[in-house]
Amino acid sequence: MKDTIDNGLVTFDQLMNPLLAALVNLGGSASVDEMYEAVVEQEGFSDDVLSQMQNPERSNQTKIAYRLAWARTYLKKAGYLENSSRGVWALTDHGRQQPHVDPSEVVQLVRAMDSKRSSPQVEGGANDMQSHPDEASEWREMLHEILIDKMEPAAFERLAQRILRESGFIHVEVTGRTGDGGIDGRGIARINGLMSFHIAFQCKKYKGSVGAGEIRDFRGATIGRSDRGLFLTTGTFTKAAIDEANRDGVAPIDLVDGEQLADKLKELQLGVSTELVEKVTVKPDWFLSL
Repeated sequence: MKDTIDNGLVTFDQLMNPLLAALVNLGGSASVDEMYEAVVEQEGFSDDVLSQMQNPERSNQTKIAYRLAWARTYLKKAGYLENSSRGVWALTDHGRQQPHVDPSEVVQLVRAMDSKRSSPQVEGGANDMQSHPDEASEWREMLHEILIDKMEPAAFERLAQRILRESGFIHVEVTGRTGDGGIDGRGIARINGLMSFHIAFQCKKYKGSVGAGEIRDFRGATIGRSDRGLFLTTGTFTKAAIDEANRDGVAPIDLVDGEQLADKLKELQLGVSTELVEKVTVKPDWFLSL
């Protein structure tokens, strides 16, 4: 079990082969969350390690997730991975043929490529990384600051209500009552207009990680009141919390962490807009063929 990060045992380059192994075991493709969970399980990281935040004042991303993102980026640039616009990562033909790499060679290759393009370089260990690898993270950091530091708890509950409504839930209400066992609201999810189930939701503005105890307490509050629960947070969930949410024999609790919350707000264009830059290409052959 790896119970440390910053002593050099688990830098981003040392996560490359665990990441490749996880993708192989997942059938060659996976979402970011699936890869994260697979690597965490196969490497045996403790909750103490998984709860360490990369920059708690500016982001809700853990150090492990941050370094896995850099591992993905380097492996993509080196030709071992590819990703779609839908957030699915997959092994390339090269990655399938060579699912094990020499991390130092990958780092040298990518830095040489970046040097030729005169792009900023990422230095040695993961502690020296300053930018987000997968995409520009400035908007995520700004959103995180607004949700955590500037938004009132009642407004955050109304935001959760709006997200559920925009996602197809009906009769969504915020209870806003104390002593309700952690239930902040309720709603009904409809499936293809034929089936429906009642949900209770809780939303927490956290900078850190939600633990298993909080999931158990929330589940206890939902018994007899809903078919399942939904827990939204601006922070993260410990591995124990994820295991508790999916424990056999009890009602499941769906989890939405800060990264997923940001992605959902972007997808629904709630307070987050995406601008596409127009690219104009002149085709000389078309003119010369007239």
